[in-house]
Amino acid sequence: MQYIVIHDQKYLIMKNERDAIDSEELEKKITEYFDDFDYIVGDWSYGKLRLKGFNSKTNKNFKEINDIDHVEDYLRDFCAPNCRYFILSRVSE
Repeated sequence: MQYIVIHDQKYLIMKNERDAIDSEELEKKITEYFDDFDYIVGDWSYGKLRLKGFNSKTNKNFKEINDIDHVEDYLRDFCAPNCRYFILSRVSE
C-alpha cells in the first residue's frame, strides 16, 4: 500500500493510473472543501488537474451524486478517454 500526505492529511493511494499523482499540484488544489469527502478523484484534462470528492454511504454528508460506488461511471462520462487519473482514500487516524 502506498500513501501520500497533503496538508497533514494522510491518504491511501487506491489508484494512480498512468502516474497521475503530482504532489505539488495536489498541494495547490486540495482545500478545506475536500475535508468532508472520504475519497478524492483527480484527473488530468488539457494539462490541468481536476478534483472531485466522493463519499461512502456511511458518511453523514453522503449524496447519490458523490457515491464512490459510481466512480467508474464518473470516469467514463465526465473524464477524457484514457486520461491520467487517481483515486485517494482519506485515512482516519
